[in-house]
Order: sequence, then C-alpha cells, then structure tokens
Amino acid sequence: MTARHLRAALLLAAAVPLAAATAAVVLRASNLKLYADRHRIEITARPRPDCPRCHGEGGWWTGATFPEMEACGCWSDRRELRIRLLPIPAWNEPPF
Repeated sequence: MTARHLRAALLLAAAVPLAAATAAVVLRASNLKLYADRHRIEITARPRPDCPRCHGEGGWWTGATFPEMEACGCWSDRRELRIRLLPIPAWNEPPF
C-alpha cells in the first residue's frame, strides 16, 4: 500500500463517522426518523413537538363508540422515503 492509498484510507475512515453524526443531527432537527437494516433504508416523518394542533402527540381521538385516531397534518402530509437494498427471502413453508 502506497502512502497515497494509506492517506486516502485514513481520510475515509475519519469521514464516515463524521458523516453519520452529521446525518443524525440533521434528521433529529428536521423531525425525521431513520430506520436501516440490510433489506431497506426508511426515512419517515415524526410529529412536531411544537405543533399547536396535536401538541406533539401526532393526532387526536375522534368518535365515541368506536374511537379512531385522526392524524395531524404536521407529520401525516409529509412524504417518506424507502430504498430497497436486498430482497426479502421467500418463505420455505406455508404461513399456516
């Protein structure tokens, strides 16, 4: 390994944790949730803690007999991003 390759490897090793920490701070500040595993990466919205309508709860309950939760627009109207990485393996046996 030459000195040039070693320097590039060290810079990359230092840049990856810095990029991950920066991404975590940005996601937290913008009320987004990051989920990642080997099959997918998902970025979804979270309710705003300072929302005047839902007060950070994400919605409110409506109805008396059969209550349903009505989602607040502070997070439900925002888009979510999903990136598939690896296909999910098929089941080898029936589900019943």
